[in-house]
Amino acid sequence: MTERIEIDPNVMLGKPVIRGTRLPVELIVRKLSEGATEADILDAYPRLVMEDIRAALAYAADLLAHEVIILEQTS
Repeated sequence: MTERIEIDPNVMLGKPVIRGTRLPVELIVRKLSEGATEADILDAYPRLVMEDIRAALAYAADLLAHEVIILEQTS
């Protein structure tokens, strides 16, 4: 995954992007959530390959898996 995703403060303000592009992981995940297919994304962004889309999803899943949630207790 880290071979395909990079975080560089000089690229897109440090947002995770597909390595070698300025395409944020967020954009790919958002497009998929809006109903775009993998083929749609590959057509729209010809520099991407299927492994880039999978890496974006894996990155997002990994972030959620390590998310810490602090619940407030109400009295």
